[in-house]
Amino acid sequence: MAKKGKNYRSSKEKIKSTTRYMSGEAMKLVVDSAKAKFDESIDVAVRLGVDPKQSDQQVRGAVSLPHGLGKTVRVIVFAKGPKEAEAKAAGADLVGADDLVEKIQGGWLDFDKCLATPDMMATVSKVAKVLGPRGLMPNPKVGTVTMAVGQAVEAEKKGKLAFRVDKAGIVHASIGRKSMGAEKLKDNYLAFMNALVKAKPPSSKGNYLRGIAVSATMSPGVRLDMTEIEGAV
Repeated sequence: MAKKGKNYRSSKEKIKSTTRYMSGEAMKLVVDSAKAKFDESIDVAVRLGVDPKQSDQQVRGAVSLPHGLGKTVRVIVFAKGPKEAEAKAAGADLVGADDLVEKIQGGWLDFDKCLATPDMMATVSKVAKVLGPRGLMPNPKVGTVTMAVGQAVEAEKKGKLAFRVDKAGIVHASIGRKSMGAEKLKDNYLAFMNALVKAKPPSSKGNYLRGIAVSATMSPGVRLDMTEIEGAV
């Protein structure tokens, strides 16, 4: 614990809390501050100028990151017939129907993403209470309910990031791993932010982006300059 504290304090000294860094410099600072022995996740927190309590100010979406998420993504698909074969050919880890329901009801949750064809949603609904709270329930708004299952599986495997605003008006997202390096993390960050700006609700007034910070799992946060994000204000 002492070593962790020493590393944290050392990183904190290099990061000026009053400075808003451009994304390139911010990613370098975050990568340099990630001193843990494991490959730390690089996470972004964005405070939005929306009221999540209002149904017309919900913010959610998905974006395929240019360099993926830096980890293996396990994908299951609810599909039958030709669509089952299509999903398997695209690299899905497991494809099924009622057999998947039984597996999940039995406590199996060894996957990161769940996809479904529209005709399978009645079957998926049987495990909605399990999938929903974990953010795994297929949803057409983020492309996880689709007839193009092959394309969807490939996108998820490459590193498709789904995001949504929480009750506090903040969007949390992992944009990769330390091992990816600052340049790739910067590309992923800008792709995510552009998608987030495009998801701005028409009813949102005033400044949409109120604050952005990026950090590694065990490191202090770095605040970002919002002026390089097109449509940020």
